[in-house]
Amino acid sequence: VQLQASGGGSVQAGESLRLSCAASGFDSRYTHMAWHRQAPGKEREFVATINWSADRTDYVDSVKGRFTISRDNAKNTIFLQMNSLKPEDTAVYYCAAPMSGITLMAGGYWGKGTLVTVSS
Repeated sequence: VQLQASGGGSVQAGESLRLSCAASGFDSRYTHMAWHRQAPGKEREFVATINWSADRTDYVDSVKGRFTISRDNAKNTIFLQMNSLKPEDTAVYYCAAPMSGITLMAGGYWGKGTLVTVSS
């Protein structure tokens, strides 16, 4: 099982990035998935989740209106479109599955993270 995140980078405040997370080794089409992040010196926090049919999403308040989670089940991939980035969005971003609400289910998987750095 592998969850491979990509798309991170260094940007200026106000710019955008799009993260991708490709799942392999399991059929993610019917799996609720999520993005989390961990900023330097802080605990990992939930960012966004999407159900398997992509008709329900949920976000942490700090990213609502700026970030959009989506998925392409044909490609076993989820995405995180991040607009209007702020320095406080700087973190390593991880994808995770399967989710129950905003919580990773027992025995679930964390992907390798991708670093997002936002400078002011």
